[in-house]
Amino acid sequence: MDTIRKRHNVGQLAEFAKENLTELAFVQPQKFSETLVRIIGRSSMVSRFEKAPFRDFINALTSKDKRVLADTFQKRLVGRKKREAFNEIVNIFAKYKLARWSLVSAVPFYFAPKREAFVKPTTAKKIISLLEIEGLNYHPRPDWAFYDGYRRMVLEIKDHLDPSLTSNNAAITGFLMFAL
Repeated sequence: MDTIRKRHNVGQLAEFAKENLTELAFVQPQKFSETLVRIIGRSSMVSRFEKAPFRDFINALTSKDKRVLADTFQKRLVGRKKREAFNEIVNIFAKYKLARWSLVSAVPFYFAPKREAFVKPTTAKKIISLLEIEGLNYHPRPDWAFYDGYRRMVLEIKDHLDPSLTSNNAAITGFLMFAL
């Protein structure tokens, strides 16, 4: 497990996210947008086939669109309307055909890796199937009901695992994939 953990730079990206996704960053849409590109670009869990289209999407946004994106992520990461902000992010990404689980869940995960979940579709579907989780229905288009249910499931499982396996929520899902 240590070899796999070292391959994924979760700790470094979580630190980068905490340092760069501050209140000041949210009021500087250009800087915020650059930070999003860096997080997605450096993530070992996001497919390389998603990274370039995401970068191109961010670069194509107008300053007004970047402002909306920064405001929406601020609500999602530090605000109280997480469900509403999640749906807004999905809608923004969907306009550019980028409403994918890994892109929608990566930044919140790196911002709060012990509270948020990273959703990798294949991993999520296998865990739900193998654990026979009822009422948690995966959909290709990201939706809050699935995300919140999946996140709660991971947090519940976390309570039953050895602390050495729970450094972050992606480590838990990774452990489950290997254990199951």
